[in-house]
Amino acid sequence: MKYLEYTPLDRINDFLSHMNLGERTIKGCLEAYSCKHTGTDKKLSLSLEHEIHDYLGSSSDADSSSPVEYMCSKSSRKTLMYLILTLYHMYPDFDFSAVRAHQFFTEESWDCFKQIFDAYMFEVSKEWTEANGCPLLDTLYKALDEVVKLEECEIYSYNPDSDADPFLERGAIWSFTFFFYNRKLKRVVSFHFSCLSNLVADGFLMEEGSFSEEDGEIFDDMDI
Repeated sequence: MKYLEYTPLDRINDFLSHMNLGERTIKGCLEAYSCKHTGTDKKLSLSLEHEIHDYLGSSSDADSSSPVEYMCSKSSRKTLMYLILTLYHMYPDFDFSAVRAHQFFTEESWDCFKQIFDAYMFEVSKEWTEANGCPLLDTLYKALDEVVKLEECEIYSYNPDSDADPFLERGAIWSFTFFFYNRKLKRVVSFHFSCLSNLVADGFLMEEGSFSEEDGEIFDDMDI
């Protein structure tokens, strides 16, 4: 996978690098990659392919909607490997060997992504519009379309197990990771955006080594 530089993505990244909203901070990052393998990618792909075949051979799940059925397709296995390789490039020090197909979800359309983005990035979008005079979502659409041609894209979301989530930072309230994959262009754009509590980050709710069970109740009803 080769990292691709695109100015329209950089402009959005600069804005989303540290959006402080008082008690919360919204952060976002867009990264574009070519799916052309490097030497390291070839080794990782081979290892992932072996793991997938081992998983298929050991599973007795015959449900047609199961990850097992999904991975029986060669093109689907290749897509899965591209997504995992993208994760490796996003976080090179993290081990994603335990990632499985069931942790990725196919979004039906841009509208599905838009609903999530509008709901969780409303305040950030408002700040962007005030500063730039145009909607953030429109700018995002144009930037992504320039890189991966959205009408030809498959959109995936990534929902890792909480104990193996490299995106989960201290004070995280919610977090989303999406992939926009163009099979023809062999390009993928990752978009991770999250919300962090400034109260936790600044130590108002928690001092190092003093987190209590009562403190944890504050976040019990929050989706992460």
